[in-house]
Amino acid sequence: MSDYDERPWLARYGDQPADYEIEFGDALSMFRAGLARDPSGDALRYFDGVVSRRELDELSDALASGLLANGFAPGDRLAVYLQNVPQFVIAMVAAWKAGGIMVSINPMSRARELSYLLQDSGATVLVSLESLYDQVARDVVPGTDVRLVLTTSELEFQTRDDERLFAGVSRQRHEGTTDLGEFLAEHRGQTPPPVQLGPDDVAFLTYTSGTTGVPKGAMNTHRNVVFTAQVYRDWVHAGRDGAIFGIAPLFHITGLIGHIAVSMLVPAPLVLAYRFEPQVVLDAFLEHRPAFTIGAITAFSALLNAPGVSRDHFSSFTSIYSGGAPISPAAERRFLEATGKQVHNAYGLTETTSPMTVTPFGSPSPVDPESGALSVGVPAPSTVVRIQDDDGKDLPLGEVGEIVAEGPQVVAGYWGKPEETAANLPGGALKSGDVGFMTPEGWVFIVDRKKDMINASGYKVWPREVEDVLAEHPAVRESAVVGVPDEKRGETVRAFVSLVPGASATPEELIAHCKERMAAYKYPRSVVLVDELPKTVTGKILRRELRGGS
Repeated sequence: MSDYDERPWLARYGDQPADYEIEFGDALSMFRAGLARDPSGDALRYFDGVVSRRELDELSDALASGLLANGFAPGDRLAVYLQNVPQFVIAMVAAWKAGGIMVSINPMSRARELSYLLQDSGATVLVSLESLYDQVARDVVPGTDVRLVLTTSELEFQTRDDERLFAGVSRQRHEGTTDLGEFLAEHRGQTPPPVQLGPDDVAFLTYTSGTTGVPKGAMNTHRNVVFTAQVYRDWVHAGRDGAIFGIAPLFHITGLIGHIAVSMLVPAPLVLAYRFEPQVVLDAFLEHRPAFTIGAITAFSALLNAPGVSRDHFSSFTSIYSGGAPISPAAERRFLEATGKQVHNAYGLTETTSPMTVTPFGSPSPVDPESGALSVGVPAPSTVVRIQDDDGKDLPLGEVGEIVAEGPQVVAGYWGKPEETAANLPGGALKSGDVGFMTPEGWVFIVDRKKDMINASGYKVWPREVEDVLAEHPAVRESAVVGVPDEKRGETVRAFVSLVPGASATPEELIAHCKERMAAYKYPRSVVLVDELPKTVTGKILRRELRGGS
């Protein structure tokens, strides 16, 4: 029997079952169970606006009925091109009630990207912010299968038009579109016919970032959604003590599961604030007093650097998690010192419908003494995580290789891409593309992305380790390490660093800081100071944009 078959971490965390009984066959049944438990409770809070569970049910009924009356059929795709607004959740539930699939689109997508996503998914309905339709979608829709465009505004569902977010925003009507509010009013009171959804039906398509090719639509099934919502509730304590704050973008898998799905399951109120603006988020913390959130560590860092931040802003939280970007031990300590709250680590991908490994609630992640990395947790229940070599063979515990996961959260495949599915999900196990190792106790540590490894004079340098060392310097806010061409070494190490506001450090000082703490082949030979590092909307630092920079 191998180390993986024994799965020792299941015994260590015996307060949770090794194999979950998935409570609902589909996400719509999960939503309806939460509605039955607390029909008058808050489903969504958006500034000073509130949508109850009963109202969310009625609005999604109206939208589903209208969709069906306009030719939407089971299996059709509804694309959502929105920020963190209540309409996002209404559209998601309505798509399920109509027997369809929601397509989650990054609101930062421009014309070329939006065109690809609409064409690849074959979406027939688009729900879009009026501003995004005007700026982007207007010229894209004619070349797609979209037959119905429903537009809406960020000003809906609230009356306090915060100038920090909504300066200059006004209602817009565009030819060829239908106002979502009017569409809902027209069909209010109608109920769509019963729909049969199964665990293996696709709940939504979430697109990968496309860093190694064109974006791929991960087919997140209803089984995936229900299972990972339970993991958030049971292992992360999401929603168990009060409201959930939506700090991550809803279009991203973290927002879809760690915000929306778990809020339906518990049920618990979900607080939304349009998009991430540190001062607005901090004000919302004081106003709504949420108990749980999950977001990228870069977002939490931005909150800690916001003017006037205090411990009181975080005092209502009982559970805070971070995912989407690695956390250094220094960042974890800094957050604890500033807020008095422990930030826990979780790790997953679009293809694992959010978490594959989780730091159990109340258990701080250990630090690997050799690499200095902070663990991303232990495998989630019913999940097997393996470390494999390039030939797909299991490596002994403690050895570094590719992280491979299989379990109820792993997607069925990529929409319309059987070859990519076979390559990345052989036998239903996800090849993550991340490199790491596992301890005998089951703690998983990520070393880095395979494609980000730097080869300096034949020695492997993992950017993550250098970044963690840089994070120990008190003046460093964020860093990104890349390999750049070098005549003598083949590649050499370059660090891009942004500093804490008001702090100062020279490139030479930062190089010396690393040189004192790392092997000679690892420390950066050059440091470039920048105001901000390039990031995705979810807070991941884009190393690829820095390669070749000077």
